[in-house]
Amino acid sequence: MRFLITGGAGFIGSNFVRYILSTYRGTRVVNLDNMSIGSNPANLKDIEKNRRYKFFKGDIVDLKLVSKLIRDVDVLVNFAAETHVDRSISSPRQFLKSNTLGTFNLLEQVRKGKGVKFVHISTDEVYGEITKGSFKESDSPNPSSPYSASKAAADMLVLSYCRTYGLDALVTRCTNNFGPYQHPEKFIPKTIIRTLSNLPIPIYGTGKNIRDWIYVLDHCEAVDTLVRNGRRGEVYNVSAGNELENLVVVKRVLRLMGESEDLITLVKDRPGHDFRYSLDSSKIRKLGWEPRHSFRAALVQTIEWYKQNKWWWKPIATKKVLHPTPWKLRW
Repeated sequence: MRFLITGGAGFIGSNFVRYILSTYRGTRVVNLDNMSIGSNPANLKDIEKNRRYKFFKGDIVDLKLVSKLIRDVDVLVNFAAETHVDRSISSPRQFLKSNTLGTFNLLEQVRKGKGVKFVHISTDEVYGEITKGSFKESDSPNPSSPYSASKAAADMLVLSYCRTYGLDALVTRCTNNFGPYQHPEKFIPKTIIRTLSNLPIPIYGTGKNIRDWIYVLDHCEAVDTLVRNGRRGEVYNVSAGNELENLVVVKRVLRLMGESEDLITLVKDRPGHDFRYSLDSSKIRKLGWEPRHSFRAALVQTIEWYKQNKWWWKPIATKKVLHPTPWKLRW
């Protein structure tokens, strides 16, 4: 099988590239990434000489390049996206360009080609917050930030192309990922790195906001399941059932690292901050997928990875990255 993976130098994308190449001997992977803030060439340093892997630096809004790369593939998995909510609030334009217009461009090239399966990676944030129960795939999107709105728009485009043009495409919506190679601006790696650096850990509001966490390799296996068994025109929720308050997550990281909770600092909440996300993933579980990693075991592995791979994060964990945005704690 031949894959075109967009955004394959980012956190989840690079883990998926490595997973596919290590799991299936005959698989070939083309990785297209524009190397923006969430991407890092060091993410795939260990496989850059693999004969079954090719990397192209470029943007998914580049019509010529996408048209060229899509000719000889069987599956396109679209991880390419701007994902950081804080940055979408301060500078939303790039999110619309990459997440919405970029997805439109990919769909157009798939429509002009033949026989390519398109798996679009979305997010639980398109549903907005939920206080009780869990969102099902049939629930309507209700995004709260420019980031989630740009992803919801992309989802609707994918589903409309399935219905209008008969594309073999589907949408996945996953909960919060964590694991190796996640950018230091994200919640769990930022907490680990700031703890290693003996810096205060800022938490929005009261710290009671709830997220459902999934280890990135479990997400990769879910995407693989949908590449092979997912149905055209469907949406699939992916979740592991690890719903935890942000404050609880930070306390667990500190406890596992043997550090004091005195590092915790509650700061002013960000605009439009959703209280709780929760997904019902029974649909994909009926296809035989389920998460294999417990939250604690995966968190231990993740902390150890950041401890052992300072060479990877130190060049990118700059003050600009670790520094909170204006409504948060000052450095």
